[in-house]
Amino acid sequence: MAEEVKQTKTSEFDSASFLKNLTSRPGVYRMIDDTGTVIYVGKAKNLKKRVSSYFRKTGLTSKTRVMVAQIATIETTVTHTENEALILENNLIKDLMPRYNILLRDDKSYPYLLISGDKFPRLSYHRGAKRKAGRYFGPYPSAGSVRDSLNLLQKLFPVRQCEDSYYQNRSRPCLQYQIKRCTAPCVGLISEDEYKKDVEHTIMFLEGKNKQVMDDLSAEMDAASQRLDFEQAAVIRDKVIALRRVQERQYVSSDQGEFDVLAAIVKDGMAVVEVCFIRGGRNLGSKSYFPKGSGDSSPEELLSAFVPQYYLGKNVPTEILVSHEPEDSDLLQDVLQTESGHKVSIRKPQRGQGVRWMQMASTNADISLTQRLSSRSNLLQRFEMLQDALNLDELPKRIECFDISHTRGERTVASCVVFGLEGAIKADYRKFNIEGITGGDDYAAMNQALTRRFTRLQKGEGKRPDLLLIDGGKGQIKEAQEVLEELNLSDLPILGIAKGPERRPGEETLFLVGRAGEVTLTADSPALHLLQQVRDEAHRFAITGHRQRRAKARKTSTLEHIEGLGPKRRQKLLQQFGGIQEVQRAGVEDLAKVDGISKSLAQKIYDVFHGDN
Repeated sequence: MAEEVKQTKTSEFDSASFLKNLTSRPGVYRMIDDTGTVIYVGKAKNLKKRVSSYFRKTGLTSKTRVMVAQIATIETTVTHTENEALILENNLIKDLMPRYNILLRDDKSYPYLLISGDKFPRLSYHRGAKRKAGRYFGPYPSAGSVRDSLNLLQKLFPVRQCEDSYYQNRSRPCLQYQIKRCTAPCVGLISEDEYKKDVEHTIMFLEGKNKQVMDDLSAEMDAASQRLDFEQAAVIRDKVIALRRVQERQYVSSDQGEFDVLAAIVKDGMAVVEVCFIRGGRNLGSKSYFPKGSGDSSPEELLSAFVPQYYLGKNVPTEILVSHEPEDSDLLQDVLQTESGHKVSIRKPQRGQGVRWMQMASTNADISLTQRLSSRSNLLQRFEMLQDALNLDELPKRIECFDISHTRGERTVASCVVFGLEGAIKADYRKFNIEGITGGDDYAAMNQALTRRFTRLQKGEGKRPDLLLIDGGKGQIKEAQEVLEELNLSDLPILGIAKGPERRPGEETLFLVGRAGEVTLTADSPALHLLQQVRDEAHRFAITGHRQRRAKARKTSTLEHIEGLGPKRRQKLLQQFGGIQEVQRAGVEDLAKVDGISKSLAQKIYDVFHGDN
């Protein structure tokens, strides 16, 4: 059982007195300043020896000297073993977030792909506890990696990805069927046996059995050709070609192995750990982590702090390749083995495929750190604060905002602007000329614009946003929900931003789909400033597009649309009457007096301005 020991400050921390009575047993120590805030948490095999090292006269880093000068109190917790101390230290760091510790932002849990256990299984994104029945594949480094895999698999094997509630209430095929991303099992357009084949091929693909999948498909193609079903053979042939291209372009593969690759780099006061996920010999992608308080640490110290925070309480692979040997590698292995229930190896690769994986991870780490150092820190801070405010699983690196503009329903235009960590991405801006709706119906206009934008996305055009921002209230948000559900994109976060009653900046009302009530941000919040900037840019772009469309329409003469009235006759007509207004006032007989204008053509001109009667 852990034992608590506390030293209370009188005027200045008496390190000699405290160390004199400190135990040599393993445990955890907490350094506390004069405000009662824990500023550092550490573990030790020998508490007396480890804590004493902070009060030696030489050999301390500048960061450590500044920290020690702030100590008012030290509390210790004695544990049975060093392993127990490591686990306790990890829990306290995550709970207290001490400013002098190396801190890893909590990513909550890994994302996975799930194939459900239904009669017609669903392929879906999953994060959290594995309570649902079915097969889980992963983990993946990010939600984006999972969505890329889902999009890819939809093209290869059209297994349904829609929500069960949506699937169970269909009476006709949805848009996914029309764009050949689903075989519509919801309305019985595919047999259970045929659907089962696609599910089996999906599972084999996710297990890395690509060659077996292609062999099966080739056999099916030959069988279809033998029975003269050349249309089906062509469909299967296209799958084989697509699968082969995927192998060539989408993945970096080795013969076997399930492990993680961790590359650590410290440069210019900032540090990064790049984590690459290798499963079934396939690289599932990588993710960059920038731990706080790690700028003056060595790569070994960085990994020593990173590994327990990252892996404890989560799934741990059997092997972890590291760019630098952590200071307490043996201890970390023992704790991870105990926690996971299987053997765990932490090692620095020396030869072969492991070295090649590490080179790739180190290259990605260096690129990520260079980009981080050169990015505009103020904008990055706004994105991070927006993530915290909305409680998003991942940083929203791409925001798309939609707005509608018209004048009394005339020439409606919808705008889509895009913002990333680098600011406005103007090359990705889009305008949509809205047609076929009742003038002034903003809800229908929003529905049409979103449908056109995200249908193109499902066809492989453009990039998927991390956050969809809608300039409007609950009505516009509802339209967005319906469109994304129809297109099987219901996991995309939707945020509505509506102007307050006085329409003053800082009084906006925010609605996040899936969260009860409003999202409250103060008027000086950097996250709100970011949303305002994106919203205002969408508004500007929509108004500009609407004005251009309206001006173009008004520059076009009504006479240009009359059949049989060419440029020369139009010119004579305008010269004769002195302008379009006088032409509009003229009768049929007066119009027919102009050279080249017959009585039937004069009637057409008259009808354009006055109607058929």
